[in-house]
Amino acid sequence: MMKAIVYDRYGPPEVLRVEDVERPVPGSKEVLVRVHAAVVSAADATFRAGRPLYSRLFTGLRGPKNRTLGCDLAGEVAEIGTDVTRFAVGDRVVADTGTALGAHAEYVRLPEDGALAPAPSNLSHTEAAAVCDGLLTALPFLRDRAALREGQEILVNGASGGVGKAAVQLAAHFGARVTGVCSTPKLDLVKSMGADEVIDYTAQDFTRTPRSYDVVFDAAGKSSFARCSRLLKPGGIYLTTVPSPAIFFHMFRPLKSNGRRAAIAFTGLRPARDRADDLRFLTELAEAGHLKPSIDTIHPPHRAAEAHHRAEAGQKKGTVLLTLAPDAAC
Repeated sequence: MMKAIVYDRYGPPEVLRVEDVERPVPGSKEVLVRVHAAVVSAADATFRAGRPLYSRLFTGLRGPKNRTLGCDLAGEVAEIGTDVTRFAVGDRVVADTGTALGAHAEYVRLPEDGALAPAPSNLSHTEAAAVCDGLLTALPFLRDRAALREGQEILVNGASGGVGKAAVQLAAHFGARVTGVCSTPKLDLVKSMGADEVIDYTAQDFTRTPRSYDVVFDAAGKSSFARCSRLLKPGGIYLTTVPSPAIFFHMFRPLKSNGRRAAIAFTGLRPARDRADDLRFLTELAEAGHLKPSIDTIHPPHRAAEAHHRAEAGQKKGTVLLTLAPDAAC
């Protein structure tokens, strides 16, 4: 048996509880990872609440299909299947469970060829989990959708959130000039992540700035292409993490003469092999010191509801984490 944080109905954070469940047994090509730290993301809060309603297409229309949330985690390999060759018991790893979820438990079973990679040797388990927060989302947006490159300019709205701070760090690594949009208490955090300039949205409407950008990445999903298109240079692209009828309309309509366009990427639906490649790329960057963890709070399992409140309140400065293994060194 093992402890897991479960929920049986959609609702506020208080629907979560800790329960004893069956410990998974790895198949011949699977590994069993003992979870030391797992991210509580905005997506977890969305899936728990079942709002907006389209989120239930992934989690279950009437109730959650998977009773345990969580995607990004750090831990160590506890067991391996008979045909596993890439990992050994005791290996420190980071992983992303994708749409299978299940990371908010003491153990999680993952395919050897899934989104699983050696953890950065210079980071603790909590730091490793935090540095992965949002990166598997931000990377395909910036690298694949925007083809962001050195010398370009990017504005990141929601720059202090999990995806936003990942985008700021990646954009800076790619050599772009980065403007981050966040609230007053988080300006220094976003600067420390690599932003060249910050805009305090409580004092200024970022869509009225006189600057123009090659890329506007709405990591918070709080704006729109209609509001942000004036910020784009000719040929520029607006990216958002939130699907809507408007974004699909702008994606598929014919381009105007100035070439400005809009796009979304469903990063969680990418093949596990692609996510594994991305995870290895990102952990190498972290090990080289190009990505920095930013931790807001760390919660034990019995305070999972508090962790969810913190994750969705809009006040966090960094990643909200759960520590799952009771005697784990984090």
